[in-house]
Amino acid sequence: MQSRRTLTPGQKGTKKFLDCYGEPLFCVRDRYDEQRRKRFTSVELMVDESDCASSERPAIVGLRVELKETDLQRRLKQAGGIWNRQLRLWQIRYDQAVALKLEDRIEPSTLSNSRKRNGATGKNGDLSTIRH
Repeated sequence: MQSRRTLTPGQKGTKKFLDCYGEPLFCVRDRYDEQRRKRFTSVELMVDESDCASSERPAIVGLRVELKETDLQRRLKQAGGIWNRQLRLWQIRYDQAVALKLEDRIEPSTLSNSRKRNGATGKNGDLSTIRH
């Protein structure tokens, strides 16, 4: 089945659905089934509205950890940290670094713009390849 037409409330062809569903009507779609040669009309309704959390991604920072500090490496890994071989840093969310009391190990060049606005210094590192 293929959707060919999507109409918003008020467009030609939506009047009867707008009368029936009113304000919650979001869109009307026409779908076509080529095999059965039928057209199906569906409506999409808004059923709930609520505030959502910020869509801003969490700040990722790089931490310097020595090779011998295996216990700390294990703790970072358990907290969701990822070893970045190219930067030779452990990358972790800023809030996790604070929770582990590792702010003093944060590499300044990895601080994101959101941390700079809060008074931190350093230039922005490219951390766009990090998994979340």
